[in-house]
Amino acid sequence: MSTLPPLPRIIIEPVVRRALEEDFGVSGDLSANLLVPEAATGSLVMRAREVGVIAGMQAAELTYALVDPSVKFVIEVGDGGAVKAGTIIARVNGNTRSLLSAERVALNFLGRMSGVATLTALYVKAVEGTGARIAATRKTTPGLRALEKRAVLAGGGFAHRESLAAAIMIKDNHIALAGGIYKALTTVMEHRDHMTMVSVEVDTLEQLKLVLPYHPNVVLLDNMDPEKLREAKRIIGDARVIVEASGGVNLHTVRGIAETGVDVISVGALTHSAPNFDIGMDAQ
Repeated sequence: MSTLPPLPRIIIEPVVRRALEEDFGVSGDLSANLLVPEAATGSLVMRAREVGVIAGMQAAELTYALVDPSVKFVIEVGDGGAVKAGTIIARVNGNTRSLLSAERVALNFLGRMSGVATLTALYVKAVEGTGARIAATRKTTPGLRALEKRAVLAGGGFAHRESLAAAIMIKDNHIALAGGIYKALTTVMEHRDHMTMVSVEVDTLEQLKLVLPYHPNVVLLDNMDPEKLREAKRIIGDARVIVEASGGVNLHTVRGIAETGVDVISVGALTHSAPNFDIGMDAQ
């Protein structure tokens, strides 16, 4: 079972309700209502059809609870659980119409989130032993950020910045529109709350040298190859700053990036390019 704390229901219920409203349309499940007697009951099992990591179980369970609170949803493998092809991850028992009507939405959540968790786990394994963390970005599916970020956690990664309000992150366009690095950093350091972390993105080693005297909490080294990342680490030296790398990261390059000694590698692909994880639902 998952060791991750559940997301507050107030966060995920609107997401699940929207998905159900979209799928039910204006008339509900015409197929189930015509083919299945109203009082019929049955059982379904959810099975993984490939190797990977499960996530999205809370949303799947809530899908059935909203459609029919009398349905019994039994989780066999919780978020973060590793599975093989054929592993039963959940059992669902109750009114047959309800089982069929909620099936696709529940599987959509599980397939999407398990895909994110599985891809994250591959990146985490690729950097094993280097000390580098794999982190998500804000490149998430609109409306699904909380679930996708939690799926990253289930895969062994880290959530990074959850929203614009979670931390101050000064990027290239901020610097350009604020009138340069000096003005941007001076303004932020003078007016930020003492509890708010500051991250600054730099594209060159020259920018890095300009930024370090302002003592940001994080420097984000964007689109630097391993040679430049090592030089950046040399320039940073013993400065108390978290070093993050981003850009040009994939499963072929991530190990070399991690071996430069950076603390965090942020990977947008975890959420914007994760393939769907194949899960089947069959009558028992």
